[in-house]
Amino acid sequence: MPLSKRLFDLVLLAILLPFLLPLLAVLSVVLWLGQGRPVFYGAERMRSATEGFTLWKLRSMTQAAADSGVSGGDKAQRITPLGRVLRRVRMDEVPQLLNILRGDISFVGPRPPLRQYVERFPALYAQVLKSRPGVTGLASLVYAGHEAMLLARCSTAEETDAVYARACVPRKARIDLIYQQHQSVGFDLWLVGVTTARVFGLARGRRLPRPPGAASRTRRRS
Repeated sequence: MPLSKRLFDLVLLAILLPFLLPLLAVLSVVLWLGQGRPVFYGAERMRSATEGFTLWKLRSMTQAAADSGVSGGDKAQRITPLGRVLRRVRMDEVPQLLNILRGDISFVGPRPPLRQYVERFPALYAQVLKSRPGVTGLASLVYAGHEAMLLARCSTAEETDAVYARACVPRKARIDLIYQQHQSVGFDLWLVGVTTARVFGLARGRRLPRPPGAASRTRRRS
């Protein structure tokens, strides 16, 4: 990870922690009282083509003896009422502050993939994971809504896996590689701002506003 990106993460983390740690404590108590233990859910994700780590979230589903693969319509009945609210505003991802602190992920980057897809598409993820995975990113903002719509139609784990591998993996990878080509601290800050606006309902849809300076760059090229 470039030093400038790591410093960006640590500075933003220092700014947000005083606000998000009390929020995490409140959410943890609410979940503990509302749906019992465990409050947190940890699952393996990949930060490089060969290195895995445990990604932490607030638990938003009922537990299952065998739980694997991405979430589609086959898992919809397992989402708890509190979990549905948390997912809608992405508050289930607040524990990933720990992952950022440890350097497993960044604030901005491709979403960390499951090992099974990295092993299935090694050449593709070898390129995508040259960028440190992130909590949010260009592909998350552009494609997440369409991905959720596709996967919501799936009724079995096998169907979910097939749709995700065929439609979602290559499309998200293309967007992640566009981000990789243009990554900068300013671009990361802009993506964090757009994500925050969407969480609070101030911006919606797949079409993103232009980043600062995009218009001037276009004029210089013409």
